[in-house]
Amino acid sequence: MLYVIEPGILTTIQDGGRWGYQALGVPVSGAMDGFALRAANTLVGNAPNAAGIEIHSPMVLRAERAHLLALTGAAATWEIGGHALPMWMSVFARPGTRIAIAPKRGGWIYLAVHGGIEVPRVLGSRSTFLRGKFGGLAGRALAAEDELEIGSAHLNDLVAAAGQRLETRPPQDSKIRVTPGPHADWFAPAALATLTRAEYRVTENADRMGYRLRGAPLPRARTGELISCGVPLGAIQIPADGQPIVLMADHQTTGGYPILATVIASDVRHLAQHSPGEYVRFALADTIQAD
Repeated sequence: MLYVIEPGILTTIQDGGRWGYQALGVPVSGAMDGFALRAANTLVGNAPNAAGIEIHSPMVLRAERAHLLALTGAAATWEIGGHALPMWMSVFARPGTRIAIAPKRGGWIYLAVHGGIEVPRVLGSRSTFLRGKFGGLAGRALAAEDELEIGSAHLNDLVAAAGQRLETRPPQDSKIRVTPGPHADWFAPAALATLTRAEYRVTENADRMGYRLRGAPLPRARTGELISCGVPLGAIQIPADGQPIVLMADHQTTGGYPILATVIASDVRHLAQHSPGEYVRFALADTIQAD
C-alpha cells in the first residue's frame, strides 16, 4: 500500500487508456505520455499499460510495505527515505519510508509500483477521467490520507530486481510532426505552411483535455460552422480566432472546429511534455513516420 501525505495538484491514476468507447462519447484518457508510463511499468516488472500515478506537481507518499518503484517522464527530483535517486531506474523502498517527488520544470511524471495501482476497472480501464468523475480512485484526483492498494506481486526478491535502468534520448528533431487534416478546404492555401513555419507558445490553458497555443493566426477561407464530427487524439482544431487547439488524452469525442492537421501518435507525448510558456514548432511528417 502507498499512503498519500501530500497529493499535489490534480494527481491521478492512469493506465494505457479506455479504448473502444469513443462512439458512446467516452474519451480514451490514459497517460499523457504513454511511453513514460510504459517504461516505468517495464522497469518494475508490470504489464506495460498497468495503472500508475500521473504527477504534475510536488507530492509526498509513504510506503506502507516494501515496494519496487520507478519514476519516469519529465525531469524531476525524488527521494526515498531522504536519499536522492535517479529517474528511469527501478528502486527499492522499505516499509515506512517517505517518498518525495518534485518536478523540475513542469510536465508529466509517472510513478509505477510493482503490482500496479489496484483500483476498480471502469469500461476496461483504471484511468481517471476527472470531467466524467469515473475511473481511478472514485473518479477524482488523489487527496491527502488516500490509501492506494497495490496489486499482487510476482517477483520473489524486490531488492534483487532494483537497479534496472532505461537509457532515454531526446528526439533528434525537436519539431512536433503532423499530417494534413481533413478540412483543408476550410483554410487559406498557405495555412498549413504557416503552421509548420511559425512558432507557437503553449498558453496557460493547457490541460489533459487540450493545449491552446498562441502564435501566427491560421485564418479560415470559409465562414459558418462545421458540422460536428469525430476527433482523434492530436487533432489541431482551429476556432474562429485562428489560434490552434491540440486535443490531448481527455479530449472530447466529437468537435465542431475544423481540423487543419493532426499530430502523429508518436509525437503527442513530446507535445504533452511542453509546459505553459514554452514554444512548439511543427513539421510535416511523411507517411512512414506517421505509421
